[in-house]
Amino acid sequence: MAERGPVRIIGMHAVSALGRGADALLSGVLTGAPAFRPVRRFDTTGRRVTVAATLPEVGTLADELADAIDRAGRAAGLDPTDRAGTALFLATHGGPHSLPVPEWPAEPSDVPGAADGGRLGPPVPALAGHLADRCGLGGPTRVYTSACVSASTAVADAAALIRRGDLERVVVAAGYLVEPDQYALFDAGRALAADGAVRPFSAGRKGLLLGDGVAAVVLESADVAARRGAPTLATVAGWGRAGDAYHACQPHPGGLGLARAAESALRRAGLPPAEVGYVNANATGTPFSDASEAAALVRVFGDLAGRLPVSATKSVHGHALEASGLLELVVTVLALGRGKLPPTAGWLAPDPDCPLDVIRDAPRPAPTPYALTLNAAFGGANTALLVGAP
Repeated sequence: MAERGPVRIIGMHAVSALGRGADALLSGVLTGAPAFRPVRRFDTTGRRVTVAATLPEVGTLADELADAIDRAGRAAGLDPTDRAGTALFLATHGGPHSLPVPEWPAEPSDVPGAADGGRLGPPVPALAGHLADRCGLGGPTRVYTSACVSASTAVADAAALIRRGDLERVVVAAGYLVEPDQYALFDAGRALAADGAVRPFSAGRKGLLLGDGVAAVVLESADVAARRGAPTLATVAGWGRAGDAYHACQPHPGGLGLARAAESALRRAGLPPAEVGYVNANATGTPFSDASEAAALVRVFGDLAGRLPVSATKSVHGHALEASGLLELVVTVLALGRGKLPPTAGWLAPDPDCPLDVIRDAPRPAPTPYALTLNAAFGGANTALLVGAP
């Protein structure tokens, strides 16, 4: 079957510790000022690390997701008829009691593992159906719980199905709000930065810090978007996915999986590496992951890697786990649209294992209209999304 033309991004919304809305997100990352503060949402007594990037006032994750989906749909100009034919792909943390929904009728005793006496939320598939009904989306639903590549995998699937002609339009939504369970796991595993700062690609980096992230992006086929007169914020020109099959928690030292994902995205877009003018890196600030990602970029871009502008916005808004891929896609699209590339916070000194042109101190102008946004997850999963300015 012949594929259709480019997939358009026609509406977006995002919430993070930097504020509500896409403008707040872009303004925050362009300042380069980290949003990490002491956690007030739950008790961190006895924890090794006590900071995260959290928005002071948030609703339930279901409410925040519903609001993001609705606002992205309005930005895309979707009327009730348009919404009725729109699919929803949802990326968020799995588990039967991690997603509070006020309307969900289950009592604590109905869900295994409930011990806090609070009202519990539905499993993720039920949440997807709840959100679709609430936001008037009548197309098929899918759920993604594949850790930190959940959202980027959902975008890749949506783009593939739209370009193949199976779907006309998909809302991809993703959410993570910093909560005690995952926080405790990362802290106990000594993955959180004990010095309270995320320092991607820098010497002296100590680890990651968690952050709130809720986002929704509307993808639509180019012909349908043109027929509706919908605004085009960016195109999804290519995407790629690959596995390391190396280690449960560590990436391949040579970045093989991430390099294959990026190369696949370039091939699908029909672009040479030299056309890419920016990389929004996965860069969590952990020693092994950052070095592996740098090796992947050298593998893909060769001699160009040392001159390719790279930034890691997790150093500002934190790691939003399953929502990271969508939050960082929004950042990348906004940066290309504004023509300004965000800086990376936390830099101390160069690391010879990361020979990259890391944007520091201040934003830079965008040299070309194409950018890669990369994500990786435990289990050796890797994704690359290649976007182009409208």
